[in-house]
Amino acid sequence: MSALNSTKFSHLTFILLGIPGLEDWHIWIAIPFCLMYTLALLGNCVLIVLIATERSLQEPMYFFLSMLAVSDVILSTSTVPKMLAIFWFRAREIAFESCLTQLFFVLFGFVVESAILLAMAFDRYVAICDPLRYTTILTNAKIGKIATAIVIRSFCIIVPDVFLVKGLPFCGSNVLPHSYCEHIGVARLACEDITVNIWYGFGVPIVIVLLDVLLIGVSYALILRVVFRLPTKDARLKALSTCGSHVCIIILFYTPAFINILGHSLVHQIPRHIHILLADLYMLIPPALNPIVYGMKTKQIREQVGCMFSQKWKWC
Repeated sequence: MSALNSTKFSHLTFILLGIPGLEDWHIWIAIPFCLMYTLALLGNCVLIVLIATERSLQEPMYFFLSMLAVSDVILSTSTVPKMLAIFWFRAREIAFESCLTQLFFVLFGFVVESAILLAMAFDRYVAICDPLRYTTILTNAKIGKIATAIVIRSFCIIVPDVFLVKGLPFCGSNVLPHSYCEHIGVARLACEDITVNIWYGFGVPIVIVLLDVLLIGVSYALILRVVFRLPTKDARLKALSTCGSHVCIIILFYTPAFINILGHSLVHQIPRHIHILLADLYMLIPPALNPIVYGMKTKQIREQVGCMFSQKWKWC
């Protein structure tokens, strides 16, 4: 308790409080969190193994899906185990370097997933609007270049965030009222002006993601224009069904993300514990539900999962 009341900051550690105001509920909150994290790990790892080993899933759409699964595992694993340690074991201390690492992966995962969703939208655009050239446009070499560009772009955007925080002087409290090291929350503990952190660390990733959303919207506007020109209702439904999973993933990712961002803008209007709880759920809900959505809506994945759990790989 003395650590929580201390105002002497050590550059070696931070103290994470979990969800302030809900301390009595931490043990119970951790149970669904643990279940969702387990589901996220199992679901995404199954997807990665299936796509890597099953030849019928060696297509651009599934390659991007495997990238999304890897990103989900990294995003949830960088935050949730520490959350559970805080909730169950009161392990609130986190090393400054670990905090910076966590901060990096939270922002990096956010920007990477947004870029992957944009790549998946481009994949659906080519598949529906120019199907005869699909295999020539989305070759393995081009997919590799897209994947490399996604990682490099995200890395270059987020690395300055880490150095902006690392360069701040901390001379006050080291108590962080959050469940993980979130950029603006850490920056607010500094004892100097953090305008640059707010404009770059918060503004630039949001602008980049909004640009991704805009381009995804343009892709789907072009897709819908082509779909509604198809001659029959069955053809239109078949074309739209290929986009169903992707649209669901877009909603699952961007809805909690923008609610979390809005929470920063309304920090004085909504209770802190609600904001932090929503931020925690953002680390869990998309990673846990993404594999379920694709598993339910994609026939090839359903069949291969059935083969895996029935132990009949040799007949699949």
